[in-house]
Amino acid sequence: MKIQWKPGTLIYPLPALMVSCGETETEYNIFTVSWTGTICSDPPMCYISVRKSRHSHEIISRTKSFVLNLTTEQLAFATDWCGVRSGKDYNKFAEMKLTAEKAQRVNAPIICESPLNIECEVIEIKELGSHDMFIAKVVNIQADEKFIDPETGAFNMEEAELIAYSHGMYYKMGSRIGKFGWSVQKKK
Repeated sequence: MKIQWKPGTLIYPLPALMVSCGETETEYNIFTVSWTGTICSDPPMCYISVRKSRHSHEIISRTKSFVLNLTTEQLAFATDWCGVRSGKDYNKFAEMKLTAEKAQRVNAPIICESPLNIECEVIEIKELGSHDMFIAKVVNIQADEKFIDPETGAFNMEEAELIAYSHGMYYKMGSRIGKFGWSVQKKK
């Protein structure tokens, strides 16, 4: 039997991402986002949703760029810390001993310790209520070569030890149980 709940945001798990932004080293900031996702594959597009009151909201609104930095078990503490501290009060790169490097295609830094950095250019800002949605084109990806499969050229997500966010908790990703299309694949 099912019970009725009030409407809410219970689509879990979600990625736990560190988003980096800022035009200059003195402005560089990191914040944690789980309200994110893919919205188109051709052209590649994604979004993040950010509260207007957040320090990074103004930065991204002005620069029209940000970087999605995938997080790992090793980055879990920094991921949480950067989500509960404000860039108005802290230099998060320095506090978490993370390395900032200017992105290749956007006006924002990457987090070098992240295994995958997705450079994004904002094309639209939608005001939605508690959050504004920044819709962006993916204009470049930087991947740590140690996670690239030499045979397929694919990024090995399992070896990267990525983490996810679910209803206030962080989790390491589990074992693979299948691949796209496996349910209809012909048996040999």
